[in-house]
Amino acid sequence: MCEETTMPRMILLAAFEGWNDACQSATNVIRHLVAQYDSHEVCHIDGGEFYDYQVARPMVCSVQGRKRIIWPRTTFYDIVVSPKTHILAQIAPEPNYRWKEYCDRTLQVASDYSVSDFVTLGSMFDDCPHTRPLPLAISKSGCECESDRDYNGPVGIPNILDAFAEDAGFRTSSMWVSVPQYCAKTECMQGTLELVRALSLFLDQPLVEGDLDRKAVQWRATADETIERMQARDYLARLEHEYDLDAQARRIASNGMPACEEIIREAESFLNGNNAD
Repeated sequence: MCEETTMPRMILLAAFEGWNDACQSATNVIRHLVAQYDSHEVCHIDGGEFYDYQVARPMVCSVQGRKRIIWPRTTFYDIVVSPKTHILAQIAPEPNYRWKEYCDRTLQVASDYSVSDFVTLGSMFDDCPHTRPLPLAISKSGCECESDRDYNGPVGIPNILDAFAEDAGFRTSSMWVSVPQYCAKTECMQGTLELVRALSLFLDQPLVEGDLDRKAVQWRATADETIERMQARDYLARLEHEYDLDAQARRIASNGMPACEEIIREAESFLNGNNAD
């Protein structure tokens, strides 16, 4: 009598360096998971036909006293989150050329590893305060978040990969975190932590956070210093007030409460105060 074996659920998790990765918040999710779990490189997409080497430059490193050229390419890791759940993590610089062919290659890898879901990660600069939870935008197949519906403009490879994967019949989700523009010079570990926690909810199991919380505290302290150095406390206060008004409006809308007049009065009072200055 042969014992039936159950294949683990395989989720493809993709993040790309560059335009879609403000302060490395998205790609650091994959680096964090690779470091925390049993992980193995399983395959690659070579970069020769997809990269402009004057933009995504090769790197030189020294290995045991010998110089080695590291070319831009896509790496896939099999991350064992649990016996029942594996993450096929895709990390790469955003390709410069032939996005359609690149997405087709990714879909072939996903098919080879019996992937059921695609999750793309991204981070973007925005006018948001570092003293509040960083805004998250999460959308799933056939269900756009509000920011997706309102947006018209250029998109990056995560959006294109989402579209290709959905057309191919995969379930897709995207998770984007907003990062304060005044924090552009430091890695935003708070953003990475927010994305890891969102991914935990998606997988319906807690992911190991390791020292992300400590690093997020350090990031907030650095952001405090940046605000002081810029003498931008009034700017931060305005961002905080706008954030709190928006959060209150969302709470009222979610509770179905007909109390929009209160929000309008607070917004008008705030704007009139600014105009008086």
